[in-house]
Amino acid sequence: MLEGAFAQIAFILLVAALVGFFAKLARQPLIVAYIFVGILMGPSFLNAVSSTDEIELLAKLGIAILLFLVGLKLDVGLIKSTGLVALLTGVGQVVFTSVIGFFIVIALGFDFIPALYIAVALTFSSTIIIVKLLSDKRELDQLHGRIAVGFLIVQDILVIVAMVVIVSIGDAGNEAPAQSLWITLVGSVAFLVVVALLAKYVVPRLLEWLARSQELSLIFGVGWAMSLAGVSEILGLSMEIGAFVAGVALATTPYRESLGNRMISLRDVLILFFFIQLGSSLTFDDAVTQIWPAIALSLFVLIGNPLIVMVIMGLMGYRSRVSFKAGLAVAQISEFSLILVALGFALGQVDQSVLSLVTLVGIITITLSTYFILYSDQLYERLAPALRIFEKPDAIETITDEDISHPYDAIIVGAGRLGSGVIKGLRKKGSRLLVVDMDPQALKAIKGKNVDTLYGDVGEPDFASSLPLNETKAVICTANDRATNMVLLDALSRFDFQGHICLTAMDDSTSAVLSEDPRVTIIKPLKMAAETIVDNLPDLRGNSSSGS
Repeated sequence: MLEGAFAQIAFILLVAALVGFFAKLARQPLIVAYIFVGILMGPSFLNAVSSTDEIELLAKLGIAILLFLVGLKLDVGLIKSTGLVALLTGVGQVVFTSVIGFFIVIALGFDFIPALYIAVALTFSSTIIIVKLLSDKRELDQLHGRIAVGFLIVQDILVIVAMVVIVSIGDAGNEAPAQSLWITLVGSVAFLVVVALLAKYVVPRLLEWLARSQELSLIFGVGWAMSLAGVSEILGLSMEIGAFVAGVALATTPYRESLGNRMISLRDVLILFFFIQLGSSLTFDDAVTQIWPAIALSLFVLIGNPLIVMVIMGLMGYRSRVSFKAGLAVAQISEFSLILVALGFALGQVDQSVLSLVTLVGIITITLSTYFILYSDQLYERLAPALRIFEKPDAIETITDEDISHPYDAIIVGAGRLGSGVIKGLRKKGSRLLVVDMDPQALKAIKGKNVDTLYGDVGEPDFASSLPLNETKAVICTANDRATNMVLLDALSRFDFQGHICLTAMDDSTSAVLSEDPRVTIIKPLKMAAETIVDNLPDLRGNSSSGS
């Protein structure tokens, strides 16, 4: 065994990178790889994890950042844009899975409280995994993608409610859960009121000033998340709830996309320690004991959850193709399911066997559902005749992508002198535009009819994933630095963007590199300006000779 926390953590990171490499080859989410790393490092195999306190601290930091980002990305407007279907499908699936799942778990021999935890854990699906898979397939902005993200947001809200109830009831020996719940609810209201006031009157002005420095805004975001998580824990709530509230408080600011994208990498590094900690607690004996219950519950999640989504959406008039592909989004349990059960384990309400069971269900369902989503079109073609029973014949033609789609004619990167000129010209043509810039004042100056704005740095590789590329006809970058244009082109290539691409080159070498991609139209501001000057000048040679 390696001595010292630093050596152990370094070794864990190295192994995680290697296992993650093979997971990507198998087209698996890294969550599964991280759990396997934990099992490998645990007592059943290498027994390489002895610095449990340090790993637990890193795991808590990862959970806090994860929940902060969930709150930060909480777009209630998306639920509205997908209409009643997001709410009914999200709530309906949670109710169906928790009720039926509870009786299945009871039939498997579990007591009431453990059965309740397991049933609730089975209801939640992974927003992170689904968004990533749909984004890779360029289906995030399609009808089924929007609906799926909509009801996953409903689930995210419900899982936070579940956490509040669990923390309020307290440990298994609490003699006055109702009184504890009342005290916690009052404390929660006071906490939320203070945070709401700060979010409305203080934080936006502070962020506007901090936005001038990317480093400061990142430090503020992490500090804000951790501070509210700490205050929440002191008040008797969990740090998870505080971190979530911290994210929600910033969700309405124009800086949420930029801040969120900067923190994603930090989340990805820290959250791996939670899954490693979880995997290291799973012993070989636990796996053997729980394998058959895990298989039974996994089949219920993989088949039952999509079926209830298809039933609800079918009754609302959606085609079987849309409801089937949306239903596959709930064919796995979530990282929040594992966090929820881990919270119950920490409070003494469930034992190690429950934690092991839910972990196994997570490994099975996440692994299989990933392939379901990746090959959803092929699966649908094979199952289409049987899936017709979920369609409502008199209403299947009433709902289309256009009902919830709001496409842009162009995304303009940069609202400076060149960008503002392009924006002005396109506005005169009646084009609907989305303008992205790092300067809040520039965005304020151009916002108006047919123009939406987004604060962010396209030079960050992950930022492009937050842009509605599937709803856009053209992407025009007027930023004059080479790095931004190169990073943007790489991101558009990764997302297989099919529209027009216009990039800016200030010198011949940049122009030569960008022109290697046949899709790109090169904007050369200096050359264009020089040509304009020359074209508008009189014949200087002719004038001088005539005057001599």
